[in-house]
Amino acid sequence: SVAAGRALSGLRENFMEVPRSQWDLRPKQRAVLGSLSENDQHSRSFGQNGSLWDNAFPSSQKMAFPTCPSTSNFEIYVEEPDAIVQSVPSTRLSEEPPLQYEESSMLEHREFCLFLDLSSAGSCQDASMQSQPEDEEPLPPPDSLEYVKDIYCHLRESEVKCRPKPGYMKKQPDITNSMRVILVDWLVEVGEEYKLCLETLYLTVNYLDRFLSCMSVLREKLQLVGTAAALLASKYEEIYPPETDEFIYITDEAYTKKQLLRMEHLFLRVLGFDMTVPTTYQFLRQFLTIEAVCSRTENLALYVSELSLLDVDPFLKHLPSKVAAAAYCLANYTLNGRLWPESLCAFTGYSVHEIAPCLQDLHKVYLGAADRPQQAMRVKYKSSKYCGVSLISPPDSLPVH
Repeated sequence: SVAAGRALSGLRENFMEVPRSQWDLRPKQRAVLGSLSENDQHSRSFGQNGSLWDNAFPSSQKMAFPTCPSTSNFEIYVEEPDAIVQSVPSTRLSEEPPLQYEESSMLEHREFCLFLDLSSAGSCQDASMQSQPEDEEPLPPPDSLEYVKDIYCHLRESEVKCRPKPGYMKKQPDITNSMRVILVDWLVEVGEEYKLCLETLYLTVNYLDRFLSCMSVLREKLQLVGTAAALLASKYEEIYPPETDEFIYITDEAYTKKQLLRMEHLFLRVLGFDMTVPTTYQFLRQFLTIEAVCSRTENLALYVSELSLLDVDPFLKHLPSKVAAAAYCLANYTLNGRLWPESLCAFTGYSVHEIAPCLQDLHKVYLGAADRPQQAMRVKYKSSKYCGVSLISPPDSLPVH
């Protein structure tokens, strides 16, 4: 539950004081949600319990979000509700006397009769809904793959335009790839807590990487940036997205609602309101539609493709379509002993040779997934909902060079 998640402490690690060789981020009890606020790496190193994100950043540093460069000149503001919503004058509400009960009943009766008269009249819809003669064969179902090729071509064009800058983390002055890994791991838990769609996570990471490609962020504001990305992705993808207050709640109120809304506004300005982007998940769903596989293979492909979200390097240098193709190949080879079917080779234009570099990078991540301190994805895909695919042992090698 959310209440239980809030009671847990956050997810921070001190990357400045402890050498990389001494990092031990695996808690005895899995932290679900919480703020990214305090540091107890010292106590963790002596075997005491601690939460994952509490050890990410030092508490001695109280940093503010960096101001935008002089060339950007972003203005951050929150409009007051009174300036948007206007009240209706009370005089208009009292111009007509209220209807009596009898008059209201007669009016409803007349409207109902009018509705019956209109519905009984002949219409195109009614004619099409009439039963066909028994000797007439039903119409064939429409071809569901009619526009798949056009959609795929459009996505291939869009993925280049909406791509984060590879290697952007080298230009970040205060955050590292390890901190981003912890943030993405936490975002996976947020998605599971609120039962968000898989596509929402991919959109969140895309928004996050595109924002970090353009803006320098201090480590104490990194969770705020990730939370704003999740808020925008939920609004875009979910039918019933979590409320803003709920996103504040899952951070253990480390930030205020005003801070989150300002960050959301800055996000939209930096991304140019371009929120419709192709993701690895979209390409993978297309491939699974063209060449269907069993449910275990499908879920394993989803698992290994999600593992690619953890690392900026090397996966940002590969296009999402190629990562999806590599995830399909890896899952298909692991369970079925086959790589890339001819149908997908003809549909995508990718040969096994073109997919091979991304496939090898994904295979390395798959091999080391069990030994990583961040285990949210493995825990997620251990459930019966995903056929327990994270428990499947990866192949030792692949037949590609």
